Amino acid sequence: KGALFANPCFTQIHPTCIPYTGEYQSKLTLMSESLRNDGRIWVPKKQNDHRAPNDIPEDERDYYLERKYPSFGNLAPRDISSRSAKEVCDDGRGCDALEAGNGMTLMRDALAASGCATVTVSTDWDRAAHDEVREAGLQRLGKDVIKQRYGNLFEMYHLITDEDPYEVPMRIYPASHYTMGGLWVDYNLMSNLPGLFVIGEANFSDHGANRLGASALMQGLADGYFVLPYTIGDYFAREGARNIDSNRAEFREAEEGVRDRINKLFAVGGNRAPDDFHRDLGNIMWEFAGMARNEKDLKTALEKIPALREDFWNNVKVLGTNDEMNVTLERASRVADFLEFAEIFVHDALNREESCGAHFREEYQTDEGEALRNDKKFAYVSAWEYKGVGVMPELHKEDLEFENVELATRSYK
Repeated sequence: KGALFANPCFTQIHPTCIPYTGEYQSKLTLMSESLRNDGRIWVPKKQNDHRAPNDIPEDERDYYLERKYPSFGNLAPRDISSRSAKEVCDDGRGCDALEAGNGMTLMRDALAASGCATVTVSTDWDRAAHDEVREAGLQRLGKDVIKQRYGNLFEMYHLITDEDPYEVPMRIYPASHYTMGGLWVDYNLMSNLPGLFVIGEANFSDHGANRLGASALMQGLADGYFVLPYTIGDYFAREGARNIDSNRAEFREAEEGVRDRINKLFAVGGNRAPDDFHRDLGNIMWEFAGMARNEKDLKTALEKIPALREDFWNNVKVLGTNDEMNVTLERASRVADFLEFAEIFVHDALNREESCGAHFREEYQTDEGEALRNDKKFAYVSAWEYKGVGVMPELHKEDLEFENVELATRSYK
């Protein structure tokens, strides 16, 4: 309808998820990052080491976050931790105990078992304390403390993997968490369309390039408690009351548009479920526009997404009718939306020729593999205007001006 979508390429990648094990998985289940408070993350030092985790001795383990970021260790930010995990797994040093053979890193909880390396990482963490605390494990905290802190997570992990994380190191791998962009809004939380206010995680306001992402709780408080009650009331006061009902031409046009789309989905009568297309789209986005992007892969994604969209509208099968609650219809409608969003997502990632926060371009990194920003050229909000299927969206740039802070490059070394 003309509302601008801002910063679609900034994507939260979560470093501690249960790894991929087969087609049956609908997602890579998130394990709370609170585990990193009391855990150490490692992979085997040797490539293609197929031994069970507990059979790998301490001196043959690479605690790569502690090695690369000694000041923060296992508490390094999400984007750094995620990229680092994928790097060591792509290097053939992940645990591949599963039949799928994919790499993954290992996270040992604070409970010592079977002599495995373990340590609590706290705010006063330092490398010298490792050996002493590592041996303490069970005696220092005890299983009851671990259960109190992480019992629900350990139970969920056990149910999904059939592995007891009290006895065997928990296997983890990065996975997409959520898109940090959203509809563009001004400081009153109104979009570029007068009267359309957008609050919470539906807008981009508190996300931007923030590598951690803004939590739903924070956005709910900021938008719903501190801002909107004052700004929307001012808007109503200025606009006054209007008689608006469903007989207006705009309402009938919108309703007919939705009915036409629903009828079109039912009329396809193909042989592929909406979830099948959803999985294919997810694979495209992960492989070609994931946590580390490059020009070649992004352009490949822009070739694959339109082809998948054409296949969708020719082969999707929506069961049931429109006269009842229909989950398949709902999923098909959302996948159709995701196909459009994925394309604008990739356009944004291709346009932003820098690495910034949750957006990492492989062509733009330091010699040490850290993000390399280009503030002179890309210090702006990317606000995209949808122009239709198969048409290049229009980019609107909102320059970012910093009056009270000085931009600086972060470092976790």
